[in-house]
Amino acid sequence: MRGVNRVMLIGNLGRDPDVQYLEGNIAVAKFPLATTETFKDRAGKLISQTEWHTVVLWRGLAELAQKYLHKGSLVYIEGRLRTRSWEDKEGNKKFATEVVGDNLIMLDKRTDGAGHHGQHPNTHGENIEGFNADVPPLGEPSQDLPF
Repeated sequence: MRGVNRVMLIGNLGRDPDVQYLEGNIAVAKFPLATTETFKDRAGKLISQTEWHTVVLWRGLAELAQKYLHKGSLVYIEGRLRTRSWEDKEGNKKFATEVVGDNLIMLDKRTDGAGHHGQHPNTHGENIEGFNADVPPLGEPSQDLPF
C-alpha cells in the first residue's frame, strides 16, 4: 500500500521569509507559520490554541515569498512533512520537522494599488516557540531520501 504525506495549512507568517540562494542560484525560503484554532471549553469560555510550523519553499515559490510575503501575511500552504537530523557543535543529535510547500496561495486582501497586502498581526500574544533559526542549511530535497 502507498503512503500519503500531505499537509494543508492556513495561517499567518511569524516573520518575513528568510531567503537563501544555494549553489546554482537555487532559492530557498524559510519562515514560521502560525495556525490558530479557537474553541469553547466546557464552561463556554473561548480558548485559542496556536501551533507554529516551519515552512520551506523552493525555487519559484521561494522567490514569490520573498517578493510578496511579510510578517503577518495570511497564506494557504500545501505540501508535505519532512524531518531532518544533524549533529550540533557539541555532538548532540538534533531534529527538525518542516513543511515543504508545493503550493502557495496568498489570502490577504489588497489594500491599495501598489500591491501591498493587509497585515494580520498576532493578537493572541504568543511567541514563536519551536521555530529554530539555527537549523543548518538545506540540501536539495532529493539528496537525503532514504531510498
